[in-house]
Amino acid sequence: MAKHRIYSTSVSSVYPHYVAKAEKKGRTKAEVDEIFRWLSGHSQKSLDDTLAKGTSFEDFFAHAPRMNPSRSLITGVICGVRLEEIEETIMREIRYLDKLIDELAKGKTMEKILRTP
Repeated sequence: MAKHRIYSTSVSSVYPHYVAKAEKKGRTKAEVDEIFRWLSGHSQKSLDDTLAKGTSFEDFFAHAPRMNPSRSLITGVICGVRLEEIEETIMREIRYLDKLIDELAKGKTMEKILRTP
């Protein structure tokens, strides 16, 4: 299967859109960063460094310090596709991130977004 163009897109080119979406709904950049850190295992410093380097989505997820095992609890539909049905690993990781940012913008609590028991 052909590689999706988004895989080579830099995370830093999309990141401001995630922040803008959150802020438009009264949420914060800090909450967006918390989602990124929760999902990928990055510290704030390593996240900032990764964004500054212009790392692609493919490399961001492939080289994440520790993908959160609870991300499999993220279910539902994003961009018209059920998350549980996405077979390509990188695309599923990207859509997990999209879904978490959507939940943030919809006003869910951080505890629910981060699947805190």
